[in-house]
Amino acid sequence: MPKRSAGILLYRERSNQLEVLLVHFGGPFWARKDRGAWSIPKGEVEPNEEPLAAAQRELEEETGVIASGELRPLDPIRQAGGKMVFAWAMRGDVDPGSITSNTFTMEWPPNSGKQQEFPEVDRAQWFAVDVADEKIMTTQAGFIAQLRALLSRGQSP
Repeated sequence: MPKRSAGILLYRERSNQLEVLLVHFGGPFWARKDRGAWSIPKGEVEPNEEPLAAAQRELEEETGVIASGELRPLDPIRQAGGKMVFAWAMRGDVDPGSITSNTFTMEWPPNSGKQQEFPEVDRAQWFAVDVADEKIMTTQAGFIAQLRALLSRGQSP
């Protein structure tokens, strides 16, 4: 069975402009990267876990935000490596400066034998959707396109 991950695409409207909340990957590999280094808050679906439950758990683990509001499913996206990514859109508002993330441990610097702890997400930011299209991982851009389509049809996810 291919790996699966799930997440929540938070959105809001400010000054008649659609914005989405993206998170920046933590850790030394992503520290100096910007374009393509942002994602919806998401993570792996555990064995025997429903994707929606994983999406809600990952939102809380990566941002400290508890999903409260209507969650509308978006069509899953298959990444190049075969992983299926499930996502839900939810209207919401959060202060990006107040996010808290879980951490992971890895050997750093490489081959040093030293283990260091890093946040899974080092920051979050609201982006206008046109900018978000440039920042988000290419494979996840389809979620923003789906959100735009839902809203243009007058459906409020």
